[in-house]
Amino acid sequence: MRSIARSLTLALGVVMSATGWLAADVRLPAVFSDFMVIQRDMPVPVWGWAEPAERVTVSLADQSVATSADAQGRWSVRLTPMSAGGPLVMRVRGRNTLEIRDILVGEVWLASGQSNMEMSVASSLNPRQETSVDYPAIRMFTVERAISDTPRTDLKGQWTAATAGRAGRFSAVGYYFARHIHVSLDVPVGIIHSSWGGTAAEGWTPPAAFDANPALKPIVDRYAAALAAYPAELEKFKFKMGSWELMVKEAKAEGREPPRQPQPPRAPSTDPSHPSALYNAMIAPLVPYAIRGAIWYQGESNAGRPDEYAALFGAMIAHWRKEWGQGDFPFLFVQLANYMARRDEPTDSGWARLREAQLRTLRTPNTGMAVAIDIGDAQDIHPKNKQDVGRRLALWALARVYGRQVVYCGPLYETMAVEGSSIRLRFSHVAGGLRAANTPVTVGGPDQAGDSSQAALRGPEVVEAGKLEGFAIAGEDGRFVWAEARIEGETIVVSSSQVSRPVAVRYAWADNPACNLYNSAGLPASPFRTDDWPAGGGR
Repeated sequence: MRSIARSLTLALGVVMSATGWLAADVRLPAVFSDFMVIQRDMPVPVWGWAEPAERVTVSLADQSVATSADAQGRWSVRLTPMSAGGPLVMRVRGRNTLEIRDILVGEVWLASGQSNMEMSVASSLNPRQETSVDYPAIRMFTVERAISDTPRTDLKGQWTAATAGRAGRFSAVGYYFARHIHVSLDVPVGIIHSSWGGTAAEGWTPPAAFDANPALKPIVDRYAAALAAYPAELEKFKFKMGSWELMVKEAKAEGREPPRQPQPPRAPSTDPSHPSALYNAMIAPLVPYAIRGAIWYQGESNAGRPDEYAALFGAMIAHWRKEWGQGDFPFLFVQLANYMARRDEPTDSGWARLREAQLRTLRTPNTGMAVAIDIGDAQDIHPKNKQDVGRRLALWALARVYGRQVVYCGPLYETMAVEGSSIRLRFSHVAGGLRAANTPVTVGGPDQAGDSSQAALRGPEVVEAGKLEGFAIAGEDGRFVWAEARIEGETIVVSSSQVSRPVAVRYAWADNPACNLYNSAGLPASPFRTDDWPAGGGR
């Protein structure tokens, strides 16, 4: 028996050695793998694990950096900044040697959020056409879904190049954003895609954010209450199951249809949206991989808690930046698109207030927002036009990160002034003038237009419509009515015969508003309000 056990142990040791399981083997996180993209012009951290005190050497291009693993077997080095290019091979040597091939150096962005970030190119507009052209210098690392109550050190995923139709599985927003950046800058672009449909922002927020911000305590308290209540709910379920089994027997004996089986309560710890669960498993293991910035599309799952989101979203951004240690890296996000039935009269809206929370996040340094109020779908929370979402995010990046002279933002409300029975509104980002316009849903990707140098930055054609829509006005009573609005230079004058003494204006303030204010570059205005009244009432 001893000889058999010894033989099995030796055989297992050979298999573990061959697959890199032995503690003595140098290991790397999954994000360091074939086809990866390394951030250009920035120090590049490389890290992993080995036997404690083991000497590890990392070589790439003309660089070779050595270090030793610490007492826990962890090691890290920093490569000096590199210019865009490749392909390169990285070698990591310890007691064993790892080789990572076909590495490009370019721009790296982290893409995260919920289902509208997760939605694939294959599910977006014109998928066959969009994937018919190869972009081998665009790569995407897609993180597998996972949750954890504590920060993990690694995750599962792989890098894939956008060749031979493989882009169909990419995040659509991530891919179209990357394509615009790649075509405009002519450098490789890597997207690290980590998203999960139907998840709330608190799941993506680092644990330290909840410790540091008292405004987020209700989120933690709700989760604690759910955990405390779960055992009692489980006991109730067990009782229901016992009763159900008896009723099934009776129904079968009498030839009746048996009752539907009760559903067990969901353990709160298995909910991916519980505080930090997604950050711990799907973001923390990526830190401190060098990135240029992040793009984000999320908010639908928090639409019922807009006031809370205002504090949560800002805290999440701040603590992602703190964990990465790269300073205030660019953080670009998508404002919620129009969705659900259109209302006949002005009304309050949770989605409108969530959009406002997103708009206010622009006060956070080095953030940018792509407005999507005109490219949603009343019947589908997952609008297919992700091409324009990616383009609008890319415009922010090109202008604010890469210094290109492009118009990157639609009109943003700045100030109001009451003038008799009217209110005059002023805006930033008018870009040569305000327009009342219709924008047909047209998608101009570079492979469609056949001009990869210019078409990537084209948006929908702007068609003059003349009459502004989407404005409502209210007096002291706080009751909003539809208003007449006209453009005067770079201002808009709003009035209604029903309101003689106006005090507030709202624009596109609804789940799915009719609205058509743009600047001359064809970028839509963000929804806004001039009041600060609570939901459901006036002053």
